[in-house]
Amino acid sequence: MMKLEVYDPAMCCSTGVCGVEVDPVLVQFAADLAWVGSQGVSVARYNLGQEPQAFAANPAVLKEMEAGIDRLPIIAIDGQIVTTGIYPSRAQLAQKLGLALNIGEEAPKKACCSPKSGCC
Repeated sequence: MMKLEVYDPAMCCSTGVCGVEVDPVLVQFAADLAWVGSQGVSVARYNLGQEPQAFAANPAVLKEMEAGIDRLPIIAIDGQIVTTGIYPSRAQLAQKLGLALNIGEEAPKKACCSPKSGCC
């Protein structure tokens, strides 16, 4: 089973999908990670503010962070860093993981939650 790891900058919660003004990029990325997980990929997400030990335990991540905190988020697949500084789209994740996208799966029709839904 492939493993996708996300090393996020420090955020208010594990996904960053919280608070009054939710970043739509983070909402979309959370939905994309759920989709990746539904495709049989193991997904682990680490928040620098809540799980600094995960960052410290990975020498490649530490090396990237030495170049600057703007290298976050860092995305790794099976231990290999594949992107830094951006949240890749669902299509980009699918390509990097070798997953097929069906028509209409490029982006979900609606986000996983809205600020008024109570799920955040």
